[in-house]
Amino acid sequence: MPFTATILTMFPGAFPGPLGVSLIGSAWLERGLWRLETVDIRNFSNDKRGFLDDTPAGGGPGQVMRADVIAAALDSVDRGGRPLLYMSARGQPLTQARVRDWSAGSGLILLCGRFEGVDQRVLDARGFEEVAVGDAVLAGGEAAAMVAVEACVRLVPGVLGEAQSLAEESFEDGLLEHPQYTRPRTFEGLEIPEVLLSGHHRKVADWRTGLRQETTRERRPDLWAAHLAKQQAKGD
Repeated sequence: MPFTATILTMFPGAFPGPLGVSLIGSAWLERGLWRLETVDIRNFSNDKRGFLDDTPAGGGPGQVMRADVIAAALDSVDRGGRPLLYMSARGQPLTQARVRDWSAGSGLILLCGRFEGVDQRVLDARGFEEVAVGDAVLAGGEAAAMVAVEACVRLVPGVLGEAQSLAEESFEDGLLEHPQYTRPRTFEGLEIPEVLLSGHHRKVADWRTGLRQETTRERRPDLWAAHLAKQQAKGD
């Protein structure tokens, strides 16, 4: 059984979106290396108008998605031991380490919230893990779910092909990726760094490592501190 992503959403028409194009799309549609399923939450509403939300307990603006409707939608799916993720701005950050773990499993089930969110009781009762793709609030969980699925699927063996290119990417070893260049040699007065044209593989590797360290130190001091701590632990 290939890696299978099941999306619980009010808007199944939002999918596959970018998941259906390029190498990831062909790995799904043509090669069957992974699967994408959507479940329309509206189909599980007991209201004849299809409503699946109600006013917040205790008052306040907006609407909240009902626990019973979400539970019915989830219970219609064969979980198969897959992790349950609720895409939420208050969740734990999505990281490459977590993505790597998930991609090695049988797949994911992702809940896309709307309105003011989801009744906490269904998250607790069914064991959802709340996951955030960044420090920003979205209108719904669909875009966030696509980010999580794409991050996982691209690591599924055979989807992108070259394992070496994956190993050198941002976050794989705790550092951000180095800058990339290609032809033309000169673009609007800017040159490709000479070391990349030298043919000296050791110098190229050292240059890239140095740029990765510099970029991480400047842009993500949290990652840089963790990298230094890891290197120090190795030396102890």
